[in-house]
Amino acid sequence: MNTGFFSIFWRAGAAGLLALGASYAQADPGYPDKPVKWLVGYPAGGGSDFLARTVGNQLAEQLRQPVVIDNRPGAAGMIGAEAAARSPADGYTVFTADNGILIYNPVLYKKVSYSPERDYAPLGLLARVPLVLVAHPDAGLKDMAGAIAALKANPAKYSYASPGAGSPHHLAMELLKNGAGVFVTHIPYRGAAPAMQDVMGGQVPLMVVDTSTAMPHIKSGKLKPLATFSAKRLPQLPGVPTARESGFKDVEAYAWQGVVVPQATPVAVRERLSKELQLAMANPAVRSKLTEAGWEPNPSDPQLMAAYMAIEKLKWHKLIKDQGIRVE
Repeated sequence: MNTGFFSIFWRAGAAGLLALGASYAQADPGYPDKPVKWLVGYPAGGGSDFLARTVGNQLAEQLRQPVVIDNRPGAAGMIGAEAAARSPADGYTVFTADNGILIYNPVLYKKVSYSPERDYAPLGLLARVPLVLVAHPDAGLKDMAGAIAALKANPAKYSYASPGAGSPHHLAMELLKNGAGVFVTHIPYRGAAPAMQDVMGGQVPLMVVDTSTAMPHIKSGKLKPLATFSAKRLPQLPGVPTARESGFKDVEAYAWQGVVVPQATPVAVRERLSKELQLAMANPAVRSKLTEAGWEPNPSDPQLMAAYMAIEKLKWHKLIKDQGIRVE
């Protein structure tokens, strides 16, 4: 998504929040009358779980019903995605849907048991996490220009780690490789923690990682940031240029998350849930907690989420197909 779209995105979101008070009174007073289940396709204790629990706690206060987090990890989020698609379309099941589940998986895998367009109705985006390219301090890569030059001069010498094949981190690096015209071997791991351990240990020189995970290790000097994949410089890394500033104007990537419900969920219920989620995301305590954890809150309505998904789909499907990336 380009910065112009995000500018419109934020203004529209702010305007929508101002209108919530007037529309709230029109919501069906009979919903909800029992707990709401929030499916998360990733393990408890991770970033997706943290986001859902933080927002879910506030949502429960607003709905005056418990919001129960149900973790269904496995298969790149697809176990949770299938469970959400097959859930009753009554408004009592919502699902955390990220760019992996909605955008990448349908083109990365031969068999996907759900369809983002057919099975889900978007409620809105929640938040995103900026990504940063980091190196081991002794890898001899002082900055982005130096890293690209080194990769071009001796591609066999270098490799990069990722939390897993098909992750936003993996595909962000592939986007950079494509834009820079370089080759570097991908080493996928089962999660960010083991990948980062090997980069900090010097076994692998490079990695794209989300800032919320990387910042403690950057501050301690165990990781050296080379460039961010954000639209503009990050406040927590003011001295680190963006990939765009480094000459790669199309290299922008985030890990982002939104919320969906089964497609057949009644429109009135979807509208109520969307408004409640936006109100929860506007809560200062929620925003502060998310920001402290490295998330950038960017709540939206269903229409803006759908527009964002369409832009992301064009961008990433082209890259995946052009690069011949497949995950088995």
